[in-house]
Amino acid sequence: MILLEIQNRIIVDTLTNKFRNVQSGGKPESVDITIADFDGVMYHISNPSPQERSKIRLSISMKFYKQLQEHGADDLLKREYGSYITDAEDGYNVSILYDLEQIPQDFEDVVTKASLLKRNCFATVFEKYFEFQEKGEEGNKRAVVQYRDEETMYVEAKADRVTVVFSTVFKDDDDVVIGKVFMQEFKEGRRASHTAPQVLFSHKEPPLELQGTDARVGDNIGYITFVLFARHTNPQARDNTINLLHTFRDYLHYHIKCSKAYIHSRMRAKTGDFLKVLNRARPEVKNAEKKTISGKTFVRT
Repeated sequence: MILLEIQNRIIVDTLTNKFRNVQSGGKPESVDITIADFDGVMYHISNPSPQERSKIRLSISMKFYKQLQEHGADDLLKREYGSYITDAEDGYNVSILYDLEQIPQDFEDVVTKASLLKRNCFATVFEKYFEFQEKGEEGNKRAVVQYRDEETMYVEAKADRVTVVFSTVFKDDDDVVIGKVFMQEFKEGRRASHTAPQVLFSHKEPPLELQGTDARVGDNIGYITFVLFARHTNPQARDNTINLLHTFRDYLHYHIKCSKAYIHSRMRAKTGDFLKVLNRARPEVKNAEKKTISGKTFVRT
């Protein structure tokens, strides 16, 4: 299975080209790019004003950013981006400003951090509850993040584990069937590796952790639960855990679509083979009028 990139490739390519152009002696160019990402997230790469071409501003808009702020998103972003943080652009939640005249020669780390802006916004919830688990704290309020209009993420910490639950909507009945197959593969994967987290899947009804809440129910609703232990949430492993968790919903639906496309292509190929067989098996009609290459007609007797 293919793992999706955790960074935004367009941001990486755009900033790399702009930084490299200036370092090679080129003149700063104007830029105005709007990027749509998963989960309804929007990016905007632009100059603060037409006269400030030597500065590039990267902004992000997330419908659920206020929910992340409740868990310390602003503090985490200040820790990660420091002096690059600037006043948010109108219509966006967070903005980062880069001065092309002060970019370091080895700017790869700067570009990588910029492309991880969405990931770092998500990370604030996970880091907070991983620390609760590390300290053995219980009784903290469950985090609820509605990362899509009809889909929600729940995070809860216990003394020995952190439980992360994703609710997702399957648009088609076929998606439910294929999704169940993928969830079964995750369960089988734990048998092969005892260090893998436990993965649970429930269809139509929310898991026990969400019983009695306003969690949605329905034939097209699915809940995926990850049970994370200290080996997944310790400081050495938590970055990789966050990278994988925050892209899981997109990963699941991406592979469902790829599976359906593969099945359809195989069906079309098999249908084509059957049609060829039928055409070859069609009996030839006697005394039928035929044509020569020159267009003359004749009847075979």
